[in-house]
Amino acid sequence: MPTLNDIMSRDVFTVAGDTTVAEVAQAMLKGRVGSAIVMDGRFLAGIFTERDVVRAAASGRDLSTARVTDWMTPEPVTAPPDTDVDDAAAMMMGQGFRHLPVEDGNDLIGIVSLRDILRTRVRRVG
Repeated sequence: MPTLNDIMSRDVFTVAGDTTVAEVAQAMLKGRVGSAIVMDGRFLAGIFTERDVVRAAASGRDLSTARVTDWMTPEPVTAPPDTDVDDAAAMMMGQGFRHLPVEDGNDLIGIVSLRDILRTRVRRVG
């Protein structure tokens, strides 16, 4: 059974909390990623996703001045790298999120999306 360590992306897009929503949204689009991990120094402070971009845009606020810390999910659920892929899928579906940061202790080492998990499950079936 695969674990998150087997499927996670180790190239995690991170930003500082004072980065503007507009800057992060542009970088997410350019990098073709659905989330940004918000860091406070070397510690994970939150996660900012495509859904957060939509919420911020719908608010009518100026996205060139709004900070990601105003819209991120603080202290997101994380998982260790040895987490079974099926357990991670159940956690994500049960709690309603699509991006799962992977931490080894307090160190951010990767991220997994529901798409990554689906891709793994389809390969096992096929």
